[in-house]
Amino acid sequence: MAKPATADEYGAAPGNPRESGLGDLLHTRVFNAPREMVFRAFIEPDQFVRFWGPAGTTVAPSSVTIEPWAGGRFESTLVTDADAVEYPMKCTFIAVVEPELLSYADSASGAASSMVFTDLGDGRTRASVFHDSRRPSALA
Repeated sequence: MAKPATADEYGAAPGNPRESGLGDLLHTRVFNAPREMVFRAFIEPDQFVRFWGPAGTTVAPSSVTIEPWAGGRFESTLVTDADAVEYPMKCTFIAVVEPELLSYADSASGAASSMVFTDLGDGRTRASVFHDSRRPSALA
């Protein structure tokens, strides 16, 4: 089996979103689940609401729109449990490569993000999220 690419190798690959400036912030988490399952959790609203956001917040299923194709919407509203402050997210998908990549741009700020799903070969998946707030539409 081929060795899976690391986040740094992904970012260095020609034509990759990070080559355009992504990497302002990197967040990585390893899941004990196959890559296809982890990818689906990010594009199926009933799964997405179960984990999106930090502890002490919720996302109502009715606030979620996920249209997993280039040009599709990626929207939700995160609500703090303590005081019900709402944090809407309105993004547009730039690229969707199932089960490897979700790239999107925030409608308000223009910040670009890219989620990379790497099969670690042992039933685990590394999800790496790259954010770039410096260049609007850095993925376009």
